[in-house]
Amino acid sequence: QVQLVESGGGLVQAGGSLRLSCAASERTFRTYTMGWFRQAPGKEREFVAAVSGRGGSAAHADSVKGRFTISRDNAKNTVYLQMNSLKPEDTAVYYCAAGLVMGVPTNSRQFTSWGQGTQVTVSS
Repeated sequence: QVQLVESGGGLVQAGGSLRLSCAASERTFRTYTMGWFRQAPGKEREFVAAVSGRGGSAAHADSVKGRFTISRDNAKNTVYLQMNSLKPEDTAVYYCAAGLVMGVPTNSRQFTSWGQGTQVTVSS
């Protein structure tokens, strides 16, 4: 199991930006595909973005394309989610996840380690 710690959540007005960070404990961090998921109250957890181990491949949910960008710094064992043009419907708890998988899956079952989550609230 990889230990994951998210940070960077908070309260922001619509149209604003936030950058989430997720620090991993694993020395072999670069072998893990990393993902971001979110869960709003009363809704199921949904895929946001994923990036392959070396950062060569990335995927973003249609709802965030053009606004959110996932990236990683393997030297720092950290993955980021830059969120721009935030909307009230982006309000959710955001979770970082890690998985020893190929490519950039969007299914949460492909990820075996999860962080505790960080709250993002976007006011209108």
